[in-house]
Amino acid sequence: MEQIADVGNGNYSYIDSLNEARKVLVDELGSTFNTVAKDVKVQIEFNPNLVSEYRLLGYENRQLNREDFNNDKVDAGDVGAGKSVTAIYEITPKTASPAMDALRYQSGKLMANANQIISKPTSQELAFLKIRYKKLEGTQSILLTRPIANPSRITAFNNASDNQRFATAVAGFGQLLRQSTQMNNLTYAQVAQIAQQAKGNDPKGSKGEFVQLVKNAEVLAGKKEATLVHD
Repeated sequence: MEQIADVGNGNYSYIDSLNEARKVLVDELGSTFNTVAKDVKVQIEFNPNLVSEYRLLGYENRQLNREDFNNDKVDAGDVGAGKSVTAIYEITPKTASPAMDALRYQSGKLMANANQIISKPTSQELAFLKIRYKKLEGTQSILLTRPIANPSRITAFNNASDNQRFATAVAGFGQLLRQSTQMNNLTYAQVAQIAQQAKGNDPKGSKGEFVQLVKNAEVLAGKKEATLVHD
């Protein structure tokens, strides 16, 4: 289903309950059929003076090569009316201990080509964001750019917004389901606790349903481990 939807610029959904059917066929129907931008590409470059390492959580089947960003012949995803997309990066600040060894032959200069050297970014910028998209009837992409300011201080996770913390819980849940080796000691119980505390206003009950889904996964994971130990 996913492959067919990708080829045809369509959408796919797994409906297993009345609430999910209402969400897909009522709440999200407008964004599904009303496309406002096509071939949307997002590229972000972190300031190496401030960030030593980073990784994108998820989107493995959506990643493009760097050279494909400016190539309008390369297909990308469409965005519907009222639709939002969240991308979460895990970063290691320059002041923290990196998880990987430094490259021996890494140059401190950023080269645009063989004859040009880009000036080093200032400490005022944490990253630089670039977005390309095409209008519905267009064939040439439009470029939007925006520097991301370096925050004066890092907000503690518990003080982050409900949306940020809940999105982090969803990303963590996905990493647990995939049995990612980068999760350290994160557990289903911690994910459920984060999501529960960050539910905020939940009139349609979808966030509460997610919390229950995490708890169900925790029970199933425990039964699987018990079975393996018994065998």
